[in-house]
Amino acid sequence: MLERIRDLGPVVLVPAAWAATAASVLGALGSDGMLIAHAVMVMFITFFAVTGWSAMSDGAFRAWRLVMVVGIPVTLAGLAGFFVPEFDRLLFSVSLVGWMVLPAGGLAYTGREVAPARRLYFLTAGLSALGAVVATGGLLAGEQGVLLVGIAFVGVGQTVGIADASYRDR
Repeated sequence: MLERIRDLGPVVLVPAAWAATAASVLGALGSDGMLIAHAVMVMFITFFAVTGWSAMSDGAFRAWRLVMVVGIPVTLAGLAGFFVPEFDRLLFSVSLVGWMVLPAGGLAYTGREVAPARRLYFLTAGLSALGAVVATGGLLAGEQGVLLVGIAFVGVGQTVGIADASYRDR
């Protein structure tokens, strides 16, 4: 059962996280909801890292283990933004852009390691990286629509990548 949760959980959690992020940008999910989302993300990422540590010691899994290890403090930065209001924008931005860039690297590395799906993973990495650039531009310009386009690119890229990885790992 634990292995099934580890395999299928990210397929649900990744698109849910980006949907929640978009909902927050649109004002449909308030700060309490995002605070809870960050706390839950820290718990899930830690759970996946700890329970899957030995299974992620080689191949493409090594990159994802690193993504999770670095992702925990990145997520904690976002969580800290709720408690350190004088740095909230910076901390939220670090968390947001961090979770756009980290998986882009993991997807690119996966493309190197998984030859049959190389193009798919490079494409999904590219979508995530492009989304990070677009979203950062939206953040810097204060343009909500541009930020949402970046989030959409990232959400699609990461969801397709994780869904394919889950399918291949069965």
